[in-house]
Amino acid sequence: MHVLHVVRQFYPAIGGLEDAVSNLAVALKRDCGITTSVVTLDREFSRLDATLPPRDTYQGVPVQRIPFRGSTRYPLAPTVLQHLGEADIVHVHAIDSFFDGMALTRPLHRRPMVASTHGGFFHTDFASRLKLAYFASVTRASSLAYDRIIASSESDAARFNQIAASKTVTIENGVNIGKWQGAASPQPTRTMIYIGRFSSNKNITGLIDLVAALGRLHGDWRLIIAGGPADVTPAQIEEHMRRTGTERAVTLVPSPSDEGIKALIGEASYIGSASRYEGFGLSVVEGLSAGLTPIVSDIPPFRRLVRSSGSGILFDIDDVEAGAARIEAAHRDASAAYESNRANNIAASLAYDWRSVARQFADVYEDVLRKRGVQG
Repeated sequence: MHVLHVVRQFYPAIGGLEDAVSNLAVALKRDCGITTSVVTLDREFSRLDATLPPRDTYQGVPVQRIPFRGSTRYPLAPTVLQHLGEADIVHVHAIDSFFDGMALTRPLHRRPMVASTHGGFFHTDFASRLKLAYFASVTRASSLAYDRIIASSESDAARFNQIAASKTVTIENGVNIGKWQGAASPQPTRTMIYIGRFSSNKNITGLIDLVAALGRLHGDWRLIIAGGPADVTPAQIEEHMRRTGTERAVTLVPSPSDEGIKALIGEASYIGSASRYEGFGLSVVEGLSAGLTPIVSDIPPFRRLVRSSGSGILFDIDDVEAGAARIEAAHRDASAAYESNRANNIAASLAYDWRSVARQFADVYEDVLRKRGVQG
C-alpha cells in the first residue's frame, strides 16, 4: 500500500500540523510496512521569500514541494494532481484549499481519499460567522468526496458529525515520545516552557500575563517561549513583555532546533499553554513525555488531557491572578514528590505513542481499500 500525504506545510516548517504529518508518515513506513510520501508547498509561510528545494526526503520519506498562488490562508496549488503517482490512498491533512481542491477534482483523479481535521479552521474567532457558513456549505460538499473523515480530537468529531456523521472516525494524534523523553529538569524549578507556533489562537500574551502574576507571588518564576513565527511576530511578543515588565522573566527563542528545544526543556519543570482553541495540544503531550507538568488553559482538549493523564493544572485565561495563586500553591505542595511526578508524566505519555496510533490509521486505510474492492 502506498499512502500519499498532502499537507500545506511540512518540515522544515515548525508546528503541530507539521509534526503530526511527519511522525505519521515515518511511523507508517517503519512500523506498519506502508509506503509513504508527502506533497507540500514549496515555501514556509513564515519565510515566503525563500523557496525550498522541489524534492527532498525526511527520514526516508520522499517529499515533493510544489508552487502555490494566493494567500497563506487559502493557497492554490493545482499542480498537486501531477504528483499523485502510484498512491493507493491520498491522505489530505487539514481543512483548507487542498481539502476542497482534491474533493473538487476527484472525478479526474478517482483516488480513494481520507482527510484528517487537525482542528479544522476554527482556531480563532476571525470571521467566525463566515467560517460557520463556509463549513455548513462548502466543507459539507467537499466531505462527500472523502471515504473517511478522521477527526483529530473529540471536539473535531462533534463538529464533523454535524455534516459527515456516517464517515467520521476519531483518531487523536500520536506523539514522538522519544524526541524529548525524560529531558525535563531533574530538580523542581519555577520555570515553564511554551513550545509551538507564534499564532494568535495560542494566546502567548496570556501566558506572559500569567507569568507576570506568578512573579508577583514568587520572583523565581520564568517562562521560555520557543517556536516559529506565524501571525504573531517576535517583535509583538517582545512589546507585550515590555508592557508587562517581564523582560527578565521571559526568554524568547524564535525558530529553535529540536536539540535546542531539548536543552531549553532541561531548564523547566512545566509545559505551558494559554491557548483559546486547540484541536489536540500536541506540544503539551510532548512536554509530558519530557517529564514536564502541564499548566494549561481550561478548554476541553486540555481538560481531557489532564483528566486522562492524571497530571496538570488548569487555569482560567480570563483570571490569571487566581490561576497564579493555584499554580504557586501546587508547586510548593508537589516539590517534595517532584521525582515521582516527573516519572508519572513520562509514563502517561506512552498512551500517545505514534507506533500504536499509526496502526489505527493503517486500519482505516485498509478498511477503505477493502470496501472499494482495492488490494492494498
